[in-house]
Formats: sequence, C-alpha cells, structure tokens
Amino acid sequence: MQAYLVGGAVRDRLLGLPPGDRDFVVVGQTPEAMLARGFRAVGRDFPVFLHPRSHEEYALARTERKSGRGHRGFVVDADPSVTLEDDLCRRDFTVNAIAQDETGNLVDPFGGVRDLEARVLRHVGAAFAEDPLRVLRAARFMARFAALGFAVAPETMQLMRTMAASGELAALVPERVWQELARALASGTPSAFLRTLRECGALATVLPEVDALYGVPQRAQFHPEVDTGVHVELVCDMAARLAPGDGVVGFAALTHDLGKALTTATVLPKHIGHEHAGLVPLRALCERLRVPTGHRRLAEMACREHLNVHRLDELRDDTVHDLLLRCDAFRQPRWIAQLGLVCEADKRGRAGHAEDAYPQAAQLQRLLAAALSVRAAAFAGRELQGPALGQALRKARIAAIHAARQAPDGAAAAQAAT
Repeated sequence: MQAYLVGGAVRDRLLGLPPGDRDFVVVGQTPEAMLARGFRAVGRDFPVFLHPRSHEEYALARTERKSGRGHRGFVVDADPSVTLEDDLCRRDFTVNAIAQDETGNLVDPFGGVRDLEARVLRHVGAAFAEDPLRVLRAARFMARFAALGFAVAPETMQLMRTMAASGELAALVPERVWQELARALASGTPSAFLRTLRECGALATVLPEVDALYGVPQRAQFHPEVDTGVHVELVCDMAARLAPGDGVVGFAALTHDLGKALTTATVLPKHIGHEHAGLVPLRALCERLRVPTGHRRLAEMACREHLNVHRLDELRDDTVHDLLLRCDAFRQPRWIAQLGLVCEADKRGRAGHAEDAYPQAAQLQRLLAAALSVRAAAFAGRELQGPALGQALRKARIAAIHAARQAPDGAAAAQAAT
C-alpha cells in the first residue's frame, strides 16, 4: 500500500515547529481494500479511515469538482486511478501540498518547499477559487505564521479579492466560519487574521461588526493609535501574549469595543456609553456564528465591565461587590481571572503601552477572594432566611472587600469574614 504523509505534518516539520496530528494519503486503493486491511471507515464526505493500531487518519487520494455554492458544493472522486499529484493539486496552498514517503523523501510538485523557505503563502492552482473557505484559511494561517515572516503572495491576494467580491463567502456555514475564527484567535498573531481579511475585502462579510471599527477615531491621549480597528488588532495580539492559546479570552478581546462603531459622529472621538451599546452587535455576532456559550459569556462581561475594571480603585466597595455578582463570580470565580486578562489586554493593547503595568487584574482577584471568604454558614444560628440572609451575606462580603482594600496583606479581610 502506497501511503504518504501529507499536509501540516510535513509543513511544520520543515519549519521546525512541534509536530501535530499526522495525516496520510493512500494511492491506488479502494474502500473495500482498506477495510480488508483492518482500517475503520470514518469519513462522511469522502473516504477516510483510521489505522488499526496508530488510529491516524488515512484518506484515499481524491479529486474534487465544483458542483454548487459554498465549501460543501463539491463532487469527490476517490477512484484508485487518482494519483498522488492529482490529490496534491486540489489542496489550498503550496506549503500544504508537500508529501513525504515512508523513507522520508519529499514529493513537491508545486514548489511548496521553496515557498516555505521564502515565507510565502501561495495558492496551488485555479481550483483555489472554488472553495470560499480558503479565504478564511489563508487569514488563519497568517495568524499562525505571520511571526515567522510569512506573507500572502500577491497573486493569491488578488484571487482572494475576486472571491470576496463574488459573494461566495456569504454561503459559508456559520460553524465553519467560527471554526476558522476560533483557531485564529488562539494563534500567536490574531491581528494578521483581521488584516488579511480586510485587505482582500472579506472582513465586511465575515465580521461586519469588527470591520465597522476601522476608521473610527478615539481620543489620542488614551489611544495613540487613534483608529479603533487598529486598537482591536493590538488588543487581540496582547491577549494572545497574555493567554496563549486561550480562544475564550481572545474572542472577548476581539469584541470588547464593538459599541464604538455605533458612536454618533458629533460625539467623536469620545465614546460615552460604548460598553453598553456594544452588547447589541456582540449578541448579533454570537447568534450569527453560533458562538459557544463560554465565549459569549466572557465577551459580554468584558464588553460591559472593562471600563469598571480599569477604574477599579475609584469604585465604591458595594459597586465592586455588584460587579462581581453580575459576573457570577461567587459561583464561578474563574471568570474573574479571564476578565482581568481581557481588561489588561485592552489597556496594554495601545501604541506605546505594551509594557505598562496593570495591577487591576490582580487586585480584582484579591477582592473576590476576600468576598469568597465570607460563607453563608457563618450566619447559622442567627435565624436568617431568604432575603434577610441574602442581605446579611451581601453586607459581610462588602465589609470583606473594604477590609481587603485597607490591608494589602489580606489579614483584615480574613478577620472581617469571621
């Protein structure tokens, strides 16, 4: 059986990156022959099998022919006569169209190794234009590889512009759009994802709420970068730096300032109330892309509360308590650590401020810890029930927050809790 290692495993090895999942393409076989060898069929849209021992994926070499709109509109041919080069030809980028045989020899009919060395993301052929999802994949690969010096080839960028202008991206199913966005936000340079989509004209279709931020001015005294879209790029990259691989924090960073696109022109460059105005476009985006609940909840917290966290030292003790309560922090305290990361990314995601200190994140967690030290059990025997117990618990938690603010070592907070 002729099997070749293909795709990302080969690409990443050549780039010296940590290995990920290994995928293989098999030439000259039928589904029946694979089953007879002990492989287990798992492919829904084309013949893919799991190896009986390693459980790695082995796909039959195939070709694809466009038959409809979107990334699913293809007819697949996995006949045994399909060659390795036929299979590589259908792939998106030359750097992903390199195969390696069992002895380690490379099969590189489209110059993928050369493009890896030149740090160029180039489409394999004209078939690239048949799948609109590849525009998002190009942007997502840039989010991962921009730090290595990669750039999209000019002819590929021009083709992506043509694809974006055709309206084909509107046919993409929400789940696939979200999948590419989520992976980009968990990459090292999410800003490259946004810039690539914007350069080819696709951002307005895929993320219109984010695209609307570009060109919206902010006060230069707080935002030296001025442009809100540029600010969001900086925030996303800072979030990736502070919380590597955390797409939940990344999504909240992306969407925390959506309300600034709705500011009346006569008020600019101020953005009074943008934190509340942003909840409307945020919820629309989440509904459209079917964003997971965890991502959505943190994003709403960050959108609504980021200014409060920034001015934490100015808030009254009861206001801090109510902020924690709104964030469900007494039941799920993990939200506060993530909220602090998003707010820190917002504060440091500004031109010239990347190394600024942000003590509010640690302070917010310390105040939460003080409030959590107060237990309802402490009121046992006082015959408090219902609203009266709730009021007593609230009062004690506020007192613990106050004590924690007065005693940095937390000793007073512990005493207040008793």
